[in-house]
Amino acid sequence: MGVIIKGKPVADAITLALKKDVEDLKLKNITPTIKIVRVGEREDDISYEKAALKRMEKCGIECNVLTLSEDISQNKLIEELNKINEDNAVHGILLFRPLPKHIDENIVKYIIKPEKDIDCFHPINTAKVMEGEKSGFPPCTPSAAIELLKHYGIELKGKKAVVVGRSMVVGKPLAMMLLKEDATVTICHSKTENLSEITSKADILIGAVGKSKMITKDYIKNEAVIIDVGINVDEEGNLSGDVNTEDCLEKSSYITPVPSGVGSVTTAILAKHVVKACRLIIDE
Repeated sequence: MGVIIKGKPVADAITLALKKDVEDLKLKNITPTIKIVRVGEREDDISYEKAALKRMEKCGIECNVLTLSEDISQNKLIEELNKINEDNAVHGILLFRPLPKHIDENIVKYIIKPEKDIDCFHPINTAKVMEGEKSGFPPCTPSAAIELLKHYGIELKGKKAVVVGRSMVVGKPLAMMLLKEDATVTICHSKTENLSEITSKADILIGAVGKSKMITKDYIKNEAVIIDVGINVDEEGNLSGDVNTEDCLEKSSYITPVPSGVGSVTTAILAKHVVKACRLIIDE
């Protein structure tokens, strides 16, 4: 029977360490500050925004939200982002994605300064993830998955890891981060032929494809570690991951639930990146 590993203990440990870091900075009259930029009223953005506000408050980080109309022009959005770029009181910027269809993300992703880009939107930070450069900011969700694995003492070195998903938000950067930890990594996706044959050889299997409960016990080998990064809504309207947790539980060694798994660590990583950005900006 697999052990369900939850994110709350990981998030709490990160938060406790950050509170001390933030207190030390405040003694020097420096308050780490994040600006969240939300375009429109997407429910998932608003939900994450609320969670981020709570996490920043727990850490002592200043958090401000700029809400913009969904029909804002691309030029106006760029103008607003540049204002925040030039605001020395702001150390980190989080721009919710995806943006409305009339806004070209391939243009906007170059606007936020790399040193304030705390969720890996700018290509410079993407390149640093690929190179394993520690000065950059990897995406928060893949970072949360790695933190969770380390917190529970799950060995990565030399292990066969399969990532199901190839997005630039989760799948590809997470594969690079696992590789940096000396895992042997295979990237699969929804079009991979004989997918279950590949995933069933994995010591560590990560679901990040965005298809509700796609991964069943037939996809995993005995005693595999299962990390579910997917956030979906199932046929009954309930939040679900890419993994059928109930079906895989008995066959796995460790497995993360959805909700209360990787996602609950993400805001703690976001806070960690704000403090890191603050220290880099003040050159400490």
